[in-house]
Amino acid sequence: MKQKIYQIDAFTKELFGGNPAAVCILKEWLANDLMQKIAAENNLAETAFAVQKDDHYELRWFTPEIEVDLCGHATLATAFVLYKYYGFKENTLRFISPRSGELIVEKNEKGTLTMDFPTDELKKVSEQTLITEAIGKKPLETYKGKTDYMLVYETQTEIEAMTPNFHLLNELDCRGVIVTAKGNTVDFVSRFFAPQCGIPEDPVTGSAHTTLTPYWSKKLNKKSLSAKQLSERGGNIQCEYLGDRVKISGNAVCYLIGEIDI
Repeated sequence: MKQKIYQIDAFTKELFGGNPAAVCILKEWLANDLMQKIAAENNLAETAFAVQKDDHYELRWFTPEIEVDLCGHATLATAFVLYKYYGFKENTLRFISPRSGELIVEKNEKGTLTMDFPTDELKKVSEQTLITEAIGKKPLETYKGKTDYMLVYETQTEIEAMTPNFHLLNELDCRGVIVTAKGNTVDFVSRFFAPQCGIPEDPVTGSAHTTLTPYWSKKLNKKSLSAKQLSERGGNIQCEYLGDRVKISGNAVCYLIGEIDI
């Protein structure tokens, strides 16, 4: 069977920026182990698979090692593919994820895509010794979301300078660790580490902003915020806090269109 595959750079307007994701629009679901093998072969942070069902698309995401509950940049990439290559015309695109429920993506007149995601459940916790040791610097505050820890620091410079111990991070019982601080030129900055998912550092993590946005919205007393993820590739994100939902906006560009033989 021949299957079309797209590689999309998400949260960027320029090729080789943002976060690359692979996208496969399927006629029907493949076996779980086959989708996992395709994601491992792609060796990108995430590969998204989507199947049309009536008025929506079912959507799932795989890292090279596991299926994940939520992925922002691969959702953005999937929406981009459906709009650009599959003739989707409506301004609002509806996804249903078996693990995260309804996810809405809206396209504006300039081509920017805005995802409407559920807000993360954030709880302040005591400092986690193993995480602090792995990151290499004590945080001001530590929070636990549904799948990730979030560590808050004082300055952007601290976030930029971090060189985590990925061996120690790989021992944690969580999807990943977000580190964040107030930004110099944006409202807040972050980095995201998830070696236990096969992703030492994710270039731009849309789902992490369901955790970051409510925190910084309350901290800065703002509903609309600008954000930057400080990975090597980097990415720019606009966020809006709506209480139980978070809107996350960005752009995308196509790097590759190919065909796999499965």
